[in-house]
Amino acid sequence: MGAAIGNDLLGTARELNPFKAKDGIPDWHVIEEYISQWQPKAIIVGLPLNMDGTESELSTRARKFGKRIHGRYHLEVIMHDERLSSHEAKGYALQRERGLNFGEQSVDGIAACLILESWFAQRTEQQ
Repeated sequence: MGAAIGNDLLGTARELNPFKAKDGIPDWHVIEEYISQWQPKAIIVGLPLNMDGTESELSTRARKFGKRIHGRYHLEVIMHDERLSSHEAKGYALQRERGLNFGEQSVDGIAACLILESWFAQRTEQQ
């Protein structure tokens, strides 16, 4: 699972080390370390919607994950449409392989950054 930390003033995000989930269960110790270290005001969770905007089985899992984070850490959890973020992240990773400078980010990390930056941009547009 990808993770990113962001700066809401600048609207930018940077990748944190991705963490593993086994049988759909994330490594809660890693999540707890991130929350303790970064002290976020809210957690943005990518919501994997179908292209027509309907929810899927993965959407249900993402919502369950968000509810668990809220229940464990009492933080605001915001679900954000992540359609095409993985596709776009794979494009960035392919460009990196071709020698363009995108650093050593993982596809999941790039996607996490894109989701968070998309949320920042949407929030700015609504203000």
